[in-house]
Amino acid sequence: MQKYIVDFRNFLLLERSMSAHTIDAYIRDVEKLAEFLEMTGVDCAVDEVNEQHLLHFLRYVAELGMTPSSQSRILSGNRAFFKFLLNEEIIREDPTELIESPRLSRKLPEVLDYEEIVSILEGIDHSTAEGTRNRAMIEVLYSCGLRVSELTGLRITDCFFDEGFIKVTGKGSKTRLVPIGRDAVRYVTVYMEHYRRLMTVKKGAEDIVFVNRRGGALSRVMVFLVVKEACAAAGIAKTVSPHTFRHSFATHLIEGGAGLRAVQEMLGHESITTTEIYTHLDRDYLRQVITEFHPRA
Repeated sequence: MQKYIVDFRNFLLLERSMSAHTIDAYIRDVEKLAEFLEMTGVDCAVDEVNEQHLLHFLRYVAELGMTPSSQSRILSGNRAFFKFLLNEEIIREDPTELIESPRLSRKLPEVLDYEEIVSILEGIDHSTAEGTRNRAMIEVLYSCGLRVSELTGLRITDCFFDEGFIKVTGKGSKTRLVPIGRDAVRYVTVYMEHYRRLMTVKKGAEDIVFVNRRGGALSRVMVFLVVKEACAAAGIAKTVSPHTFRHSFATHLIEGGAGLRAVQEMLGHESITTTEIYTHLDRDYLRQVITEFHPRA
């Protein structure tokens, strides 16, 4: 598809006279489809891409946490691409013709924009041990796209801050390495050095990063309450849960131009298709993706 993507870019520039920003957005949308086809093992010519391929692709980006409007934009970019191919007589049928704008099969938490996330973080009172812990927790939720269970189970021995990674244990006890941004490292370090190491920790929680005031591991409910209170203090009217930060992490990376494959690896997602798509990418590449595309890298 790469040859035709180049031709499509030239068409948008020379014949449609679109701005560079708009052209880049269209090209990113088409490249996401090409990347999805490659990593799902679909080896076909551009004129063999069909409606089912596109439907699987759209369900995949929905699973990554893209909002309906973002999904519609991705579909729009690919519609323009296949219309171009049709007009150039490269394909005989447009596979996007009968596809409606994406609808999510389940309700996803709302996605926060970056300004809302900054407002939540900066609204937390850092003068107390709990406030410092809460800031560090939400920084990690957003920086690493963690599930709440992955956050509460995060271990000190799984934090490799000098290398810029944490080891996360996800569903089915599967582990993955996730890059962690500088801001998150900074706030976790402050919490660990000034508060966590001075606490009397209960047996069994000695290696747990985030503990409650009694020195025990945090519960999922407690994390939900922390997020709820932080959002209320920031005046955020949206319905926000810890999972909202995970969806925001994925959405901000993808909309910023990060590849689907890298985002999937960091989220620890298994594909919604019947074939598992689990690729283990080079650590330097994952760090590069975070540095380039994450707002708080």
